[in-house]
Amino acid sequence: MELFDSLKFKVVRRGIKIAFPEATDTRILGAVARLKGEELIDPVLIGNRKDIEAAAATRGITIEGMTIYDPDDCARWDEIVETFVERRKGKTTKEQAEELLKDENYFGTMLTYMGITDGLVSGAIHATSDTVRPALQIIKTKPGVSRTSGAFLMMRGNEQEKYLFSDCAINIDPNPQELAEIAVESAKTADMFDIDPKVAMLSFSTKGSAKAPQADATIEATKLAQKLDPELLIDGELQFDAAYIQSVAHLKAPESEVAGKATVFVFPDLQSGNIGYKIAQRFGNFEAIGPILQGLNKPVSDLSRGCNEEDVYKLSIITAAQSLMA
Repeated sequence: MELFDSLKFKVVRRGIKIAFPEATDTRILGAVARLKGEELIDPVLIGNRKDIEAAAATRGITIEGMTIYDPDDCARWDEIVETFVERRKGKTTKEQAEELLKDENYFGTMLTYMGITDGLVSGAIHATSDTVRPALQIIKTKPGVSRTSGAFLMMRGNEQEKYLFSDCAINIDPNPQELAEIAVESAKTADMFDIDPKVAMLSFSTKGSAKAPQADATIEATKLAQKLDPELLIDGELQFDAAYIQSVAHLKAPESEVAGKATVFVFPDLQSGNIGYKIAQRFGNFEAIGPILQGLNKPVSDLSRGCNEEDVYKLSIITAAQSLMA
């Protein structure tokens, strides 16, 4: 069964509710119409009803039967404001909360935190920070995870090749502890996609071939990740070729159980991760799906502003599947 067939099978007719704060964008509307029609999710559209209906009409999209929440006209407004103030634990006054919750991303994140929806998809017209900030303030990270991170599912050749790259979206310069947490969370994400996680902690050095603080940090992160999940196959520091190509692995890391067989690639910093996934996407013709946010108590997904309807459709299915694991 192909990846998205498998994910659809997991979520179909489960009544999973996903919030869409950018409900006047026609890419979002086209995707949610498909998702609703296929009974994969129950979309919850956020915004002014008339504006959403007008945007749908321009594309001939039917949104009949979809739930719409308008922050300016919500029967549960007082409850949502009160819950937000309580969640912020003195960091936000009632007046500040009322102002923030007029923002669709904050409002939608509160719906997910309160269990009114099971997850959220945003980012088609907002920067990553606009999606991630409310998630970190309200939903927050799981116990034992200090930061969220962003993974990309990389596929090529009708899913004959399927890998996970992380973190390519969020953390600019993670320390060894954060890098270890990213590795463990990335393995869990890979498992959701039926990828057997063999985690490579990447560097410009393989097993001491170069001496530098950056390589030492990756070695430390590897040891910490192994302690966090002793059952996980994880190794580092490894250069990409040693992690990916068996003949190189035999030369550079012959005793490694991961080298040459890696399926999850953890980059040492955002710069290398972002460059790496885009090289694979553009030069290697891999399809890059994501970023998939990891480590949160409930799933929030961040679209690229250059996304198309198909990207929204696929990331929404992934978000629904994540909600079953939350």
